[in-house]
Amino acid sequence: MGLSKRVSLWTVQEVLQWLQEQHPSQMGTLHKAIIKHDISGRVLLRLKDRHLELLGVEAEEQQQKILQDLLLLRVQEEIDELGNICSDCFAP
Repeated sequence: MGLSKRVSLWTVQEVLQWLQEQHPSQMGTLHKAIIKHDISGRVLLRLKDRHLELLGVEAEEQQQKILQDLLLLRVQEEIDELGNICSDCFAP
């Protein structure tokens, strides 16, 4: 994905872009829900299986695939945060 900024700073449109790239089969289900509920990157990082179900992803297998990708996004967010902390420690 061409997005280089932290996930927590993503706009709703960037969340939709990520979803289109990672889970195009779920776009029909989730597109309107993401817009309706204003799901930004910060919110995306907090989604759980029950949230996905409420947003219309009913199949457990699909929920698990999305949750795995969300876990990867959370890990990347943590790595980015640690990188920021460490760069602050070594700044002159």
